[in-house]
Amino acid sequence: TLQWETLGRQFVEYEQMAPFLIPEEQQRRLLDFLPLFLKTWEQSAGVMVFPNIQLLASEASKLLTKEIKRNLNGKPAEEARLALEQLLQQKGEAEDGRLLLKSVYLLSQTDLRTMWNIIGSGLPAALMQCLYLFFTFPLKKASDDGETSEDDSQTQEMLVKIMLNMYREEQGVEALLAADKLQSLIIATATLWDQCSHSWKAPTGRVLRTISKAQTKNSIVYLQAVDCIKIAVQNLFKLADTLPACDVCEAASIVLCFVKDSYPISSALLTEFENNDGYQLLLKILLRCEGLQQNEGDSYLDEILDMLTCLTTCGKNELKVSGNIVHPQLPHFDFECTRSSGMTVKNLQAFQVLQSIFQKSNDQHLCGRILAAIGTIWAWDTVNFFLLEWTLQPINQFTDIIHFKPHPVQVQFFRLVESIVLDLSYVPHEILKKVQYLIKENIVPFCTLTALRCLLTMTKKDLLFSDIFRDSGLLGLLLALLRKQAKILRKSAGTHLPGLEEGTEKELNAVMLKMVAALTAGSVRNTVVLKDYGMVPYIKIFLDDECYRSATLSILEQLSVLNYEEYMSIIIGALCSSTQGELHLKLDLLKSLLKILESPKSHSAFRMCSGFNGLLSLLSDMEGALQDPPSGLWAAVGQNCILELVFYTLQGITAALHLDPVNSNFFQKNGLFEKMAEDLGSLGCFWTQGEWQIPLSLEKTRTFAEFLDAAFCFSEPFPMWLKNCIWILYFLDHMAKGTLHLESYFKEKKRERGETSRDDQEGPQAQEEHPAAFNRPGNKLPASAYRLWGNPEEKGETGDCAIVHPGAVCVMVRLLPKLYNEGHAQLSQEIQCAVVAHIQSLVKSEKSRQVMCGSGLLSTIVTTCQDAFRNESHPLHLPLTRVFEKLASQAVEPDILR
Repeated sequence: TLQWETLGRQFVEYEQMAPFLIPEEQQRRLLDFLPLFLKTWEQSAGVMVFPNIQLLASEASKLLTKEIKRNLNGKPAEEARLALEQLLQQKGEAEDGRLLLKSVYLLSQTDLRTMWNIIGSGLPAALMQCLYLFFTFPLKKASDDGETSEDDSQTQEMLVKIMLNMYREEQGVEALLAADKLQSLIIATATLWDQCSHSWKAPTGRVLRTISKAQTKNSIVYLQAVDCIKIAVQNLFKLADTLPACDVCEAASIVLCFVKDSYPISSALLTEFENNDGYQLLLKILLRCEGLQQNEGDSYLDEILDMLTCLTTCGKNELKVSGNIVHPQLPHFDFECTRSSGMTVKNLQAFQVLQSIFQKSNDQHLCGRILAAIGTIWAWDTVNFFLLEWTLQPINQFTDIIHFKPHPVQVQFFRLVESIVLDLSYVPHEILKKVQYLIKENIVPFCTLTALRCLLTMTKKDLLFSDIFRDSGLLGLLLALLRKQAKILRKSAGTHLPGLEEGTEKELNAVMLKMVAALTAGSVRNTVVLKDYGMVPYIKIFLDDECYRSATLSILEQLSVLNYEEYMSIIIGALCSSTQGELHLKLDLLKSLLKILESPKSHSAFRMCSGFNGLLSLLSDMEGALQDPPSGLWAAVGQNCILELVFYTLQGITAALHLDPVNSNFFQKNGLFEKMAEDLGSLGCFWTQGEWQIPLSLEKTRTFAEFLDAAFCFSEPFPMWLKNCIWILYFLDHMAKGTLHLESYFKEKKRERGETSRDDQEGPQAQEEHPAAFNRPGNKLPASAYRLWGNPEEKGETGDCAIVHPGAVCVMVRLLPKLYNEGHAQLSQEIQCAVVAHIQSLVKSEKSRQVMCGSGLLSTIVTTCQDAFRNESHPLHLPLTRVFEKLASQAVEPDILR
């Protein structure tokens, strides 16, 4: 602060003395003062406390202007350019020019009032003349690569910064009009770009762009009066034939800036640009940008395209067009309610440049930028789509040639077409007809694939497209193509034909199936068309390939609406004919089956198509699959997947039995529960001999809930076979209560909505929904298991879940003797006790005992557990006896009682 106060007093003395001094002495005193000013500035970290700053700025700027003019006066251009460089870079005793430049540079960054004083000194015109000379006349000593010394760079940086600060103000631009150097410099950029100083190209562009943004009415009149834009365009036409494309773009972007930025004030420069073939110039320049290496001139190319896009809204009058809205349209579309935001297309000439570039060029970057520009124009105002499509028809015309474009451009184009429906809620019927023709011709498979994906996205938006694409013949076309592919697949079954079903062609088949699935979803009429085409035998051929399976199952599920028997026949047949290793096929078929079994009307069809026997045959085929250690084919599968298959198989059976007395009676009377027990017992985790062993004296007894907790929290090192047995009993208990299929249904619905994935789910509910997924180290038993098994001592007579399928309890009893492994005798008998205790809890309530009557549970207990009954010292004797007594009170089986 003291330094600034001292400096302030010295400057006041200078002010007081100045009127009485000759100009040379006044100049010398100012030059003596400036070093002190700069030193104080540096020591105060740029914080200035100087009340006379405006006067100082004015004095320093005037002196700098005077020195520049003195060095330029009467000299030829090249000599003047050299004199300027010497003035501004002098060091040592003769450094007045650099001292003034640095002082003005610092002062120009203070405040607006100070800047106005600098502008009023005449410096804007003087520096513009300097810039013209620096740009136009490169020094001969400059190196060919355009490198500059550190001093040159510092001088350049200060000069450019002063000019940017001055010319961003309208007063600074107005100060240029008294001289002719502004229009001279603009024309020079359009004429001498290949001959100018390399190091001054970018700075000159920055300065001119800053001037362009601050144009005034007077500056526009000035440029128009000297035909600046006209001459620049004419010269650029010549450069466009000789210069590299990136250089032409850089030069043209400067001229175009003045055209675009001046339009909000006056249309004069745009009119001059248009009258002198400006759009043809841009088309010529942009087409020359084909094949540019990535990032080569990108910024200037993008700048030209951005400005050209903006010019599409520059016009005196709104376009008056009246199009014909073709129906049907989406319910919420109403063209009359479309409101203009003011950013509407008024200049079709500018847009035609964009359109012509896309039509003539196959360059990926160039075409991609054109599509992005069109998307931007639509985003400005939804009316723009209609204004353009009802006049120039760009999208309609692009559809005819899109297959010639690079693949990324095809993807971008069809996303743009999608947005017409998704964002504008409009159905462009004419465009869709052309897209459909593109699919039919299939000239470029990738393009066909991308087009079909586009239509698939639309179809999923609204059911209206199911009708549109049926009436247009697309559905029939897809069915014919799929029939052809199905025949090829059938002929090549078991063999590999070179090139068959590879790459894009295979993806195309998959998307065609997805499209048919989308068209039939919720549309009985389309499903009837599929059936009338005789497509069912061909569609089911696609089940074998996992790539096609999801869409194929969706089609077949929709078919079930017409004929449950046909659906069941296909699915059960596919399950029964699947090989041992086709685990994922079986799982997918079972999950589809579960969806259809949600409808009670499907249950009789399931039974008539041997659905129960079909599902039980899956269990039979898994004999030995869960043995520990696994062997053969099962060793490569993984026991979690096998358990999942068991899970879904039992869920399918439970779903078919749910609230269906006919199916329940059929399953019971045909001994299928016994068959299920036999099949489950042969999985490999149960002891196949199934004979009761010599009872041991148990050191401890645990409830089943405690047992599960110990097993799955790894508090004890339980073997894998034991965990698998526990999960199967877990499934059977859900089945007995009639809830197993509901859990699968809930799981599938969540996955369809994409709310969560199998591995991402957390919490008790997720664990309950997919128990097999928790057969891993560190996973704790789900809380639902405690609710499921419970503690029999804690339950009252009325607190139990109702038994729905007592046959499942019989299966649990039949598996009791097989819950034994000689290597874990103590543990085995403890588990048996826990299971019996749980069964005892199931039959506590009066309602459960009534349901169990006639189920054969009494006879199952007697025939399966005779040894335990006869031996009073057996740990299972007492709990089995209690179960027997509970059931005997309701029994109608006198032979068993005897």
